[in-house]
Amino acid sequence: MTVASDREKIAELLTSVEELEDVARTLDDERRTRLLRIARRWLATCEPIRPVIAAELLELSEPTVREWARAGVFLIVQVNGQSRLEPRRFHEVWHLVKDLRQAGQTRGLLDAVWRYLEDTALLERDDLRESLAQMQRGEGKAIDVHGLLARTRQSPA
Repeated sequence: MTVASDREKIAELLTSVEELEDVARTLDDERRTRLLRIARRWLATCEPIRPVIAAELLELSEPTVREWARAGVFLIVQVNGQSRLEPRRFHEVWHLVKDLRQAGQTRGLLDAVWRYLEDTALLERDDLRESLAQMQRGEGKAIDVHGLLARTRQSPA
């Protein structure tokens, strides 16, 4: 498949997935979950993405896309000895870049994307989710951090 036809196919798929996600965001019942599941299944049919195509879709240079991949923003998949980008992570980053640009941010995209991905990874941790749920339920006890620090400084080494 040529780069142009590959790019067209991927752009079409991303547009369809985005349309499903947009409709799903308007719902807050089982239909939302079903639409998001369908969008994920469609995305799962996408072949790993060539960096040159990712660069075009993100409106970045190919060296920038490759640098982001080396930095860990994209997940790398080897296809016949060539590095490609994993489609689900690409889709997530594509959304982030698009949203950041719509908000007027054109510089520091890598840092903003990286912060978001780190925050998302933290929020996916079971222990953090449980701690946040406990906090919302009012469970646990308050700790006097300042007093604790003062006592720690006073204790002999």
